[in-house]
Amino acid sequence: MKLVVAITGASGSLYAQRLLQLLDEDPQGPHEVHVALSTHAREVAMTEVGKLALPDRFQVHGDDSMRVPFVSGSAKFDAMVIIPCSMGTLGRIAHGYSDSAIARAADVFLKEKRRLILVPRETPWNLIQARNVVTLLEAGADVIPAIPSFYHRPETVLDVVDTVIARVLDHLGMKHTLIKRWMEPEETKD
Repeated sequence: MKLVVAITGASGSLYAQRLLQLLDEDPQGPHEVHVALSTHAREVAMTEVGKLALPDRFQVHGDDSMRVPFVSGSAKFDAMVIIPCSMGTLGRIAHGYSDSAIARAADVFLKEKRRLILVPRETPWNLIQARNVVTLLEAGADVIPAIPSFYHRPETVLDVVDTVIARVLDHLGMKHTLIKRWMEPEETKD
């Protein structure tokens, strides 16, 4: 799979770090992954998880240059995940305001009808944010708020994180055994 994983300055760096780790270790791979970091992504990550762990083989890009391969419709990518996605980034994408590489890439993925997954980590939402989410859903994006589930009784923070990452991987069409499926017997995970 050829992917863009964008990390914004929203809280929730652990979600991005876990997704990148799983993509790097995926037995279905190797995947070509381009990581796009917003201006504040590393700063927030440093506060939350220490230094952001980025797999060496993944290409890392800043957000201030359009000289990256994923901002043109002629470049073939399978999917883009913005995780965590700030509500500011979500709003700019919803309104076609492509002022950065991340927002431009998201615009391209929408216009080319490619999979675009946004994982906002914000609560509560105001009416403007809710309308922006609806706009993106209507445009074809998948919005997976970072809202974990608890029916499988997670025991660690990573278990909780994995409930969200499992949904992202599901939407990417990737097999995994991160969580027990609802009403699935213990011994028959994916």
